[in-house]
Amino acid sequence: MSKTRTRTTNQYRCTECGWTTAKWVGRCGECQAWGTVEERVGGGSAAVKTSAATAIETPAAPIASVDVTEATSFASGNSEVDRVLGGGLVPGSVTLLAGEPGIGKSTLLIDLAASVARENNMVLYISGEESAAQVKSRAARIGALADNLFLASEHDLSVVLAHLNQHKPRFLIVDSVQTISSAEVEGVAGGTSQIREVAAAIIAAAKAANIATVLVGHVTKDGSIAGPRLLEHLVDVVCQFEGERHGRLRLLRAVKNRFGPTDELGCFEMTESGITAMPDPSALFRSTGNQHVSGTCLTVALEGQRPLVAEVQALLAESATPQPRRAVSGLDNSRVSMLLAVLQRRANLPLYKDDVYVSTVGGVRLSEPATDLAVALAIASSKTGHTLPGGLIAFGEVGLAGEVRPVPGASRRIQEAARLGFTHALVPAGQEISLPAGSNIRLAYVSTLAEGLELVFASAGKKSSNQN
Repeated sequence: MSKTRTRTTNQYRCTECGWTTAKWVGRCGECQAWGTVEERVGGGSAAVKTSAATAIETPAAPIASVDVTEATSFASGNSEVDRVLGGGLVPGSVTLLAGEPGIGKSTLLIDLAASVARENNMVLYISGEESAAQVKSRAARIGALADNLFLASEHDLSVVLAHLNQHKPRFLIVDSVQTISSAEVEGVAGGTSQIREVAAAIIAAAKAANIATVLVGHVTKDGSIAGPRLLEHLVDVVCQFEGERHGRLRLLRAVKNRFGPTDELGCFEMTESGITAMPDPSALFRSTGNQHVSGTCLTVALEGQRPLVAEVQALLAESATPQPRRAVSGLDNSRVSMLLAVLQRRANLPLYKDDVYVSTVGGVRLSEPATDLAVALAIASSKTGHTLPGGLIAFGEVGLAGEVRPVPGASRRIQEAARLGFTHALVPAGQEISLPAGSNIRLAYVSTLAEGLELVFASAGKKSSNQN
């Protein structure tokens, strides 16, 4: 007689997206996350273990009668942070701040904590990466000491929750979520299961006590936030802190924001005495020299909803090698190569024998196509030796046929240029622009790149001949 053998089939399931497989793999085949595939004994669908509650503690209410006073934001004392967050810190909200190591996340947060504490708010700063003495010395150096700012260096989740119950802060900072661990969960601090447990516990405590919370998160080598993707879904706001480590400029962007727009940008300047907000950062992106030289052109870029005046510089020199060099900093390398081809083919500028160096001033990165016209003018100015007229800005997208296309946000760009005292603007033909009241800026519309070069260099030639 044949024997019937009962066999239990084990499945492996991704804890991030629910993808299942018959054997273990290191990387999920659906969401491509590493280390999230775990074994499920028995396979199939899990039985529902949660039963209905016997009594409802908080009954459902009509949406019009819900009290929203608890969700009203309060000012943090830092105008640039409030701009990015959508008005300020919201009680019960959880913000995830990520950035590369050494970029200044801890410096920004200790300064922010002191600003909130000076408004008679209880603030708790949990440091898992540095000792309390190290954090205190940094706070003293940047002038971020306050009576209502409490500091603790902890790594245990249960101790962190005990601090919350003891101090009952209005603002909480955990630096960082990867350094806190729970004794009830297996794995080392920073692992997928640990990050999930720590984040869930802190978020639940913050929501229950209406504590505005900021969690600091590490990033991987490709720039993404370390840990499970679930972490970004659990929090209310996800911010990226960016900048060149050797430069002064720091940018704060909101990638996700449940309380405001995600197209706002906060600008900061890193100095020896700390980090300061920059309500008007355009001066940082322009050279300080008063003498006009060839190869420079000013443009107005849009970072979210914020217009920033930036300077593009180009330098061309005859190449000593058969293969000319192309070096680009702060711009898209492939887009600059395209503009070189358009200038040579559509504007009859022989550039195939020249080394080309193109850069922005102040470490700003210009990625939008609206800066094409300014880059092309700077390259042509360096090639011909003609200096562009003073008080001129230019913006517009350049196509492969040499046409200049309209760009979004043109009115905001012109308003920023007029506020800073510019007198002339080279803009795409057909662009709808509303001039600000009382401005003296004059607009010159061009439909092709060749037309723009002829117009600008003709006026520059007339000016130089009049001076002679």
